[in-house]
Amino acid sequence: MKEAMWSAEVGDDVFAEDPSINALQDYAAQLFGHEAALFCPSGTQTNQIAMGCHTSPGDEVICSDLAHIYLYEGGGLAWNSGLSARTVVADRGLILAAHLQGQINPPDAHYARTTLVSIENTVNKGGGAVYALHELQDIHRFCKTNGLAVHLDGARIFNALVATGDAPQSIGACFDSLSVCLSKGLGAPVGSLLIGSHSFIKKAHRRRKSMGGGMRQAGFLAAAGLYALNHHIDRLLIDHMNAKALAETLKELTWVAHVTKVETNIVIFQLASGIPSAQAVDTLAQLGIKCFAFGPDKLRFVTHLDNTPEQMDFALSTLQKTKAGLV
Repeated sequence: MKEAMWSAEVGDDVFAEDPSINALQDYAAQLFGHEAALFCPSGTQTNQIAMGCHTSPGDEVICSDLAHIYLYEGGGLAWNSGLSARTVVADRGLILAAHLQGQINPPDAHYARTTLVSIENTVNKGGGAVYALHELQDIHRFCKTNGLAVHLDGARIFNALVATGDAPQSIGACFDSLSVCLSKGLGAPVGSLLIGSHSFIKKAHRRRKSMGGGMRQAGFLAAAGLYALNHHIDRLLIDHMNAKALAETLKELTWVAHVTKVETNIVIFQLASGIPSAQAVDTLAQLGIKCFAFGPDKLRFVTHLDNTPEQMDFALSTLQKTKAGLV
C-alpha cells in the first residue's frame, strides 16, 4: 500500500484533476453499480454530505436509535443540515421495512417533512450486525413507494459483503447513495467515498467544498484506498474468525455477563454486575489488551488487519487466565 502511495500520479482534486482520485471514484461507483463517487476525508463527512443533499432544513430523517449518524457525528444532522431524527428501536439496530410503517409524518405543516431513511450496515453499536439482502430490498421498495430517499452508512459494508457473500452491485441497487469507508477494515490511512448518481455527486461536490473537504494532491491517499479495494476485501474473513474466537473465549469468563451475537469483526460484551467499564478497560490495558468502553457496563473489541496471529494468541491466552475474575 505504501509503495502504491509513493508511486501515485496526482493532480488537483478541487478541480477534479487528480488522476488517482478519479480512478478510485470511478472504480468504486462501478463496483456498486452507480454513476459517480466522491472521495472525502472521513465517513462522517460522507454521511453528513448525503444527509444535506437528500433533504432541506427542517426535514426529518428516519434511522435506528443505535445509528452512527445519530449518536456519533457530533449532532451533525442539526448542525450541518437543520434536520431532526426519528429513531426506531430494532434488534441490534437492524431496521426492517415493517419498522418504517407508521413512521412517516403526514403532509401537515405542524410536522417535519419525512424525506430520508438512513441504514447502517454493519451496525457498529449492534456488534457488527449484518442485514440480509432481502431486508434491504424490502426497505428500498418501501422507500420508493412512499417517496423517500434511502442512504447507506456503509462504514463496514465490505465486512457485511464478506459475511453474506452478496455482490456489491446488489447492495448498491437498494440505495440512492452509499457511504463507503476505506480506513476501517480495509486498512487505508484515511478516506471514505460517497457514491450515487451524477446529479447527486454534483450536489455533494459543492457541499464537500462548503464543509472544507476539498483537497489538492490527495491522490496519494486515493492510491491507498484503491489498493485496499483490490487487495484487502477477501481477507476480512480472517478478522471475522478472530472476532468469533474472542467471543467464544469471553463467554467462558466469570466477569462477562453476556456477549452480543458476533457476525463480523466487532465484539460487544456486557460486564458482570458491579464492574464499571472504565475499570475493566484499565485492567485489560495493564494486561496488554486494548479495548473500548461502550457504555457504563459494556466493552468493545474490534479485530482488523494489523492483528497478527501472535497477537491474537496472546489476547486469547491472556483472557483465559482471567477466567476466575478480572481483578
